[in-house]
Amino acid sequence: IFAPPKLRDFILTERLGSGTYATVYKAYRKGDSREVVAVKVVGKKTLNKASTENLLTEIEILKTVCHPHIVQLKDFLWDAENIYLILEWCSGGDLSCFIRSRRILPEGVARRFLQQIACALQFLHERNISHLDLKPQNILLSGSVLKLADFGFAQYMSPWDEKSILRGSPLYMAPEMVCHRQYDSRVDLWSVGVILYEALFGRAPFASRSYAELEEKIRSKQAIELPPGARVSKDCRDLLLRLLERNPDTRITFAEFFTHPFVDLEHMPSAESLAKALVLQAVQKDEQGDRPAALSLYCSALEHFVPAIHYETDRQRKDALRQKVSQYVSRAEELKALVASDNRLSFEEARTSRDVLREMSRDQPRLLAALKMASTAVAKVRRDYCFGKKKKLAG
Repeated sequence: IFAPPKLRDFILTERLGSGTYATVYKAYRKGDSREVVAVKVVGKKTLNKASTENLLTEIEILKTVCHPHIVQLKDFLWDAENIYLILEWCSGGDLSCFIRSRRILPEGVARRFLQQIACALQFLHERNISHLDLKPQNILLSGSVLKLADFGFAQYMSPWDEKSILRGSPLYMAPEMVCHRQYDSRVDLWSVGVILYEALFGRAPFASRSYAELEEKIRSKQAIELPPGARVSKDCRDLLLRLLERNPDTRITFAEFFTHPFVDLEHMPSAESLAKALVLQAVQKDEQGDRPAALSLYCSALEHFVPAIHYETDRQRKDALRQKVSQYVSRAEELKALVASDNRLSFEEARTSRDVLREMSRDQPRLLAALKMASTAVAKVRRDYCFGKKKKLAG
């Protein structure tokens, strides 16, 4: 096992994953902030002409995009051996792990996730950017917020541009790409269909034991069918079958996708509205005396409020959001101390060792989860405050 490389401003820790050209590490910024980031390390020796061009395009795209559902590139550095992409840290892992841990997702959850993916794709589509490698492993979670990641295959593609180079992962690759035909940005819509199918039914529509079997299934002219007994709404079924249309000319268009009743981007709940709903639940639990639940809800709300502050452009609304968040952080910290105190008292009051074990098994997981969420959320808000103050001073 090789030790992670050393960077002047960061401490690289656990390895999160690796591919042909890059390895991703969790890292901490040195200094007082101890900001958590993900560092994508690309070895210069592993790069050929094509992968160098892909990396330069990835950096160029991520430098220019700023969106709540796209992973943020904070900086990029290099030395004699490696190139380093300093990326936003997403604490919830990837969508693939999330689906596997739950086997299948309820339609309501899948729809909420799909709306976030669609929101990011609309932003990219308006700028003629195609991702070309959409799959659950490249969609990260920060709380319940999804973020598109890994733009290593992404390209600037006008609607009339066509490519023939094989890109992406076979299981999520559109038929025109697998069959080595000319393709365009519509391949991203096919990939979204595969992701939605997998979220709802726990497996991709062409799950296969080998690439040859997969290619045979994709090349087949047989219409895509939902699993027997699939219980999904009419709108969901319609969207799935239109996304998974083998012929790109009859596949749903981007305009139709963004306005489809199941996607319904016009009425997509914002991060701020979701946060407000969670705060109301937190206050209710707080009043009922359920401190761990209140703490957990406050922290979930902060996970939504922090991006809302970061991407708010109106100065007055940004300041108003900061004031609200300050109140919720204060209450979360109070609850954090109270929950820890309650937990200590429960152990002191337990009469036998069996009672202690019973208390631990019931309360400890919820307490630890709540305290972990509190620490993460509070740290994020504090970093956002520092970022805001620095910008004010610079201005």
